[in-house]
Amino acid sequence: MSSTTTVDTEAYEHYYVPSGSIWPVALTAGLLLMAVGGASWMNGAGWGSTTGLIGLVMVIGFAVIWFRDVIAESVSGKNSAQMGRTYRWGMGWFIFSEVMFFAAFFGALFYGRSIAVPFWAGADLESHLLLYPQFDGGWPTNGPGNEGGNFTTMSPWPLPLANTLILLTSGMTLTWAHHGLLHAKRAQLNIGLAITVALGTLFMFLQAVEYYEAYQHLNLTMETGIYGATFFMLTGFHGAHVTLGAIMLAVMLGRSLKGHFTADDHFGFEAAAWYWHFVDVVWIGLFIFVYILV
Repeated sequence: MSSTTTVDTEAYEHYYVPSGSIWPVALTAGLLLMAVGGASWMNGAGWGSTTGLIGLVMVIGFAVIWFRDVIAESVSGKNSAQMGRTYRWGMGWFIFSEVMFFAAFFGALFYGRSIAVPFWAGADLESHLLLYPQFDGGWPTNGPGNEGGNFTTMSPWPLPLANTLILLTSGMTLTWAHHGLLHAKRAQLNIGLAITVALGTLFMFLQAVEYYEAYQHLNLTMETGIYGATFFMLTGFHGAHVTLGAIMLAVMLGRSLKGHFTADDHFGFEAAAWYWHFVDVVWIGLFIFVYILV
């Protein structure tokens, strides 16, 4: 007795497996040097800045070479629809990990403000006098006894509000660029990407101005207790993500100018756009919980 099985060839698409590459390992080594150097430099080690700079150069160089190879594989037609689905799942999980990353930071802010500070302010008298005799539990706080000196909180106006409008506008220009790509309007795609990159660069410039103002005129630093620590932790890491997103979009702009991407094949652009919209959403949360609800 025999049976005939019909094989669906579309279920077994070609899946291109590239040859072994040293670039991921080399990039990881650069990231390690950059992290160790940066942390050491922030803690006063003289060799930290040099080590961090070497790591940064390694990261940039190896990333350029690695992604050059990946782009070459894509434009040569080696990526199948199955690989496209893999890329999308991979980017989706990466952004989810970034969501958890920021959730931990927002959680630290919530814990400090709504749990830790009220707890120590309301602790029994003996513990309060022994551990934090001058702690009144007010927010924002820079620690018991005002150890970091008086400071001024960062106002949501005008720079943070301006940056909010800039990021929201950049999300619209990026969507406009995407519509240009889907409708074969290359000029619209290029102009939209260029405007988005310019807006991201302007955001980073204004954040640098804000940090200068904080350090020079408000006495708001990373050493002014939990408020200063959480403020710079959240805004600083978000700024790093904006920087990375702007670089990604600048690369997409360069590829677009070379004629890459079609309406049916443009996941590189989509991945950068997903990341940028994620950065936009995180900033809205920051603007509300870090700047407005002080």
